[in-house]
Amino acid sequence: METLNGKHMLVTGAAGGIGSALVKLLTGSGARVFLAARNADNLERLAATNRIPANQTVALDLSDPAAVLELKSKYFEVFPVIDILVNAAGTGIIKPVESLTESDFLQSIHNNLFAPFLLLKAFLPAMKETKKGLIINIPGVLGKVPMAGAAAYSASKYGLVGMMQSVREELKRTEIRITNIYLGGVDSPFWDGIDLKVQRDRMVRAEEAAKAIWFLCQQPASGVVSEMVLQPFNHQAI
Repeated sequence: METLNGKHMLVTGAAGGIGSALVKLLTGSGARVFLAARNADNLERLAATNRIPANQTVALDLSDPAAVLELKSKYFEVFPVIDILVNAAGTGIIKPVESLTESDFLQSIHNNLFAPFLLLKAFLPAMKETKKGLIINIPGVLGKVPMAGAAAYSASKYGLVGMMQSVREELKRTEIRITNIYLGGVDSPFWDGIDLKVQRDRMVRAEEAAKAIWFLCQQPASGVVSEMVLQPFNHQAI
């Protein structure tokens, strides 16, 4: 396995349940981590807890092209390269299709598909210069298996999977690796705003999901883990 000590990383969605647990693991492994998240207060607390300097954090809306360009500028002001990009940001809107508004649908596409596209446009060129790097996205199992009420969410996640598969084909002559982790139900703030009866006590713990991503960040240089599926044992959709 590759060591994370000294690796330069960007984690988006860093202040979420999975992201914050992941940041703790990464900094504990010696990685140099730049954090991005929507909530400025949560981001500040996370950085302070993990002793990450303020100039290694940016609060932003990842679906805003200008904000992503600013993130790129601030990242490369402090880090010379990007070794690993983990995109843990996203939006979960689960409603029957007749209840979905146009705003709901577009928000899902903007945050779960357009934002990862903007991140690719901003940071992939730097990886291409060194011809190496690792990009980890989290489509979730709803990017593989549909569920009632997830029309907008699955549309955005299926799109993310298709986009990354296409980009993988473009990168075959490099050592840039792409990994998708399909997480099932994870007990995280994702569910706080969703009007759906779920058994959160039976879900995967956010800390365990973070450990899986942490493991993927250390995959051997001679190979690639293209996909990983992690879901509750008692509710396996795949």
